Amino acid sequence: MTEKLSSDDRAALISELADTGWTQVPDRDAITKTYQFKNFVQAFGWMTQAALWAEKWNHHPEWFNVYKTVTVTLTTHDAGGLSDLDAKLARKMDALAT
Repeated sequence: MTEKLSSDDRAALISELADTGWTQVPDRDAITKTYQFKNFVQAFGWMTQAALWAEKWNHHPEWFNVYKTVTVTLTTHDAGGLSDLDAKLARKMDALAT
């Protein structure tokens, strides 16, 4: 089972990912980001790529898609909050979006 990040590790992660647009979800141990793409096809293509990595790592995002906008929330339900898996998937999603 994946372990929840310590308070210090969580703060460091949130600080690092803030540079790429990730923010902490109020009242949850989770992070969120909204991605904007040129059109629906690009948004859906990105979601498909991200889904393949999420499945490979057995770590699935909460996400919401409307046309060219995708809002993602990451937390590790098994750990009860943020874990290294959330950091790994957030970085991968950012890399896929470039």
